Amino acid sequence: MCSPAADLRCVAGQLGRGAPRRLSAPVYRVVTRCPWGLPAVIESLPYAADGTPFPTLFYLTCPTAAAAVGKVEDRGGVTRFAATLAGGGEHAARLRAALRTATRYERRRRRSLGAGPASAGRARALDAGAVLRAGVGGVAQPEALKCLHCHAAHALARPGYLLGELVLAEARAAAPLWCDDARCRQWTEEVPCALR
Repeated sequence: MCSPAADLRCVAGQLGRGAPRRLSAPVYRVVTRCPWGLPAVIESLPYAADGTPFPTLFYLTCPTAAAAVGKVEDRGGVTRFAATLAGGGEHAARLRAALRTATRYERRRRRSLGAGPASAGRARALDAGAVLRAGVGGVAQPEALKCLHCHAAHALARPGYLLGELVLAEARAAAPLWCDDARCRQWTEEVPCALR
């Protein structure tokens, strides 16, 4: 098992933060690893140590995967997927149903409060618990789209999530999802988990 310290160093490097203490995302744990055994998706705590809400539950940290999803966004992916969601038919209905994960997200976020550096009381005082009820990517309206990276991260963390799987399919068609040289190893001194 990789050490949490090595994972934090890697995530900080992936996100361009340098040191783990400079991470803006309050990391709970790594939920998905790339083929090299390095962090690819983290599960975030709902609140940072200072009580600031952090609405993104699953955060895509792998720079190669993030770049591939970025290509989908650059080619109008958010607008295209939003139009599909707004349309009629069975496919649109299945996508809308997939987005209604707010209840599951709330349960998951509440369970993680005990693991977080911020106390539940202080966090609720800052936003009245609103972040706990947020959907994919922290949206208040379940069918709102703002970022495809969070949907891709959700599908990598919880395979079978339809919208995220569609985003990943387009990303894979646009660019490689994973690097071919374990480049994130530069941020950790440990041998990645998958290579042990």
